[in-house]
Amino acid sequence: MRFRNVGLRMLFRNADLLAPRLAGRIARDLWFTAPPRMADLAVPPGGASFEVHAQGHAVRGRVWEEQSGSSEPPRSVYLMHGWGGRGSQFGAMVEPLVQSGYRVVMLDAPAHGDSDPGPVGPRRTNGVEFAKALDAVYCRFGPAEAVVAHSLGTIATYLAMRFGWLGTKRLVLIAPMVQSQSLFDQFQAALGFGKRTRRAFDRSLYDWVGIPVAEFDARFQAAQVDPVPTLVLTDRGDRQTPHADVVDLATSIGAPLVTTEGLGHRKILRDPDVVARVVDFIAGRRRGRRAPFDRVSEWRRLTP
Repeated sequence: MRFRNVGLRMLFRNADLLAPRLAGRIARDLWFTAPPRMADLAVPPGGASFEVHAQGHAVRGRVWEEQSGSSEPPRSVYLMHGWGGRGSQFGAMVEPLVQSGYRVVMLDAPAHGDSDPGPVGPRRTNGVEFAKALDAVYCRFGPAEAVVAHSLGTIATYLAMRFGWLGTKRLVLIAPMVQSQSLFDQFQAALGFGKRTRRAFDRSLYDWVGIPVAEFDARFQAAQVDPVPTLVLTDRGDRQTPHADVVDLATSIGAPLVTTEGLGHRKILRDPDVVARVVDFIAGRRRGRRAPFDRVSEWRRLTP
């Protein structure tokens, strides 16, 4: 791996002088290469498998609901995972949501989980494909009571709300990816390419996904849609979504913020206290002051 990284740095250093456009396309392809698919995780029994098509490619997932016999339409909660994840990461939330009377819709994004690759081909995908997959699933199952989004799923959800059919009464953002600019900067530093390749990379990215780099930001996208009640949760030690960025997102949208300790980027999805917070927020319930939340260190309303 170290030899490979040294070789890439040499390639990009030379290409920045001789062929920056080609180097920009190569960098783009590397950036959008999906990690190996995460192994499936345990989920409650009883979920029915489904398949829809987004941009001509199969998106798969599972849905749980109680057969109540009511004539009222189901109240659906959609679960949108992030980069390198899969729907079953939300397994701990399924039963509490179903017991609270919700239909739970879990999906795998393109090139993730059990879903097929999307239009950009095997092993590659992007946040716009995530958004279109979520929108296609929404069109299958109808109005959302809430969307629970993790990491990159945050921006994908906002994109689906802005450009697609998706509408929801509430949002829950867990370990949200707030902005990509610093990630692109880190990527550039790791590969060692210069300003010419970076400009080509930015142009190539825009040509591929249709969104400027500067707009791939949850704060920007949130400002383009009608506001809905939103809960934001993150862990102070999350290495993938900096705590300061998440605080700034919560401030910008006027959302309450829950900060945990010791759960990181993924364990937070299965923590019992976090799950209870999420379900109570979706159901509009308030917890008493003495309710135990051992790992929740912060619960306050932030103002813009």
